Amino acid sequence: MLVLTRRTGESVRIGDEVTVTVLDIRGDVVRVGIQAPRSVTVHRDEVYRELRKANEQAARSVDEGAALLTDALRKRGPGPPRPTAGTAPTPGPVPTPPVPGPARPADPRHPTPRPPGT
Repeated sequence: MLVLTRRTGESVRIGDEVTVTVLDIRGDVVRVGIQAPRSVTVHRDEVYRELRKANEQAARSVDEGAALLTDALRKRGPGPPRPTAGTAPTPGPVPTPPVPGPARPADPRHPTPRPPGT
């Protein structure tokens, strides 16, 4: 670990893109300002540790979920056979074409003829 002494207003450079400046010192509390490109993530250490902990827990739960899914699929057994190369899949039901309606709205002056007995 590199240990440096800085006074208020003095800075430390990290690489070419990050500058840490001491803004204020009050007792045992030091305020620092950090200038860095948006691509550089900057977190307080306690926040960073919480983020890592949450990410590790999320990764474990995904691993556990994948294991549960794998076990369920193994218990279910093999599914239907898969088609091999060069074979066509089994066709499904053929859709019924829609029934055409009247070509134009009925004209009230010329009623549609009815079949006899209706």
